[in-house]
Amino acid sequence: MKACSFLPAATKMIYDMGLQHTLEAVTFECPPRALAEKPAVVRCFLEGKSYSSIEIDKIFSASKAQGKSLYYVDEDLLRQIQPDVIFTQDVCEVCQIDTETTSRAVAKLDKHVELVPLLPQSLNDVFDSALIIAKALHQEEIAYDYLGKLNQRLQSILDTLRKHEAPLKRVSLLEWFDPIYNCGHWIPHQIAYAGGVDMLSNPSGDSIVTDWEKLVKYNPEVLVIAPCGFDTKRSLEEMHLLTSKPEWNQLQAVKENAVYIADFDLFTQPSASTLVDGIELLSSLFHPEIFEIPKQLKDKMLHFSYSGIGELP
Repeated sequence: MKACSFLPAATKMIYDMGLQHTLEAVTFECPPRALAEKPAVVRCFLEGKSYSSIEIDKIFSASKAQGKSLYYVDEDLLRQIQPDVIFTQDVCEVCQIDTETTSRAVAKLDKHVELVPLLPQSLNDVFDSALIIAKALHQEEIAYDYLGKLNQRLQSILDTLRKHEAPLKRVSLLEWFDPIYNCGHWIPHQIAYAGGVDMLSNPSGDSIVTDWEKLVKYNPEVLVIAPCGFDTKRSLEEMHLLTSKPEWNQLQAVKENAVYIADFDLFTQPSASTLVDGIELLSSLFHPEIFEIPKQLKDKMLHFSYSGIGELP
């Protein structure tokens, strides 16, 4: 069985389940360990280039309007590999290569290749994706063990919230700076598991452009900034797009020192384990009186405050 992963989330879950021996190639955005061990068969025309969030939005919007993809397949490498199965996606054509682009490359091969598109919309769908991957690799039982352990972590959070009768926090998590995008798909479910509610979000649906005025009126108690594709360092470069707005200092989250920046892969990369990591981080941000930030996640977030920027202790 020879597999290729055309999306980082699938690669992460394959590694989490110990099935990386089946992987022959990955995408350029996959986790560092995978890229150190596997060649990248999916590339992007924007690799190695630096753009602002405004420029990125314009480039991808123009590409979508023209029906073009910014991603492409290394067809020579794919022909050498001759994979049996390829994992791809159709959730977001902006974030990753889609099944249509993949199909065109696969059609040029001399053998039948099974395309397995992952289409998660909710947190449960992401968990189901792990099972889909394992089944395609004929390792279904491994997925049940993997998901069982993740569900135990989720149950522990819920039990702690109930034990302390923790109130829901009014939260907003932003997926983009300019224009501002709310959070969608599985992220609202992550927020709910962590003891919060985001009334500006779009559960199980696409994130959408959201007026700043709506955010001001909603006035979240906790504000989390996690732009898609950005780590904390990259996000810091664009925080001025929010802090320069006249109403910024009037937000309750700002006044109460509850603004946080987090790495995108805890939220907009839908692998089951990273999303559970994200829930554990959110629970500690929403309810620091009952949850501690997991040690392994401290370098994946920053506390943004009046007095400066730094990691939480």
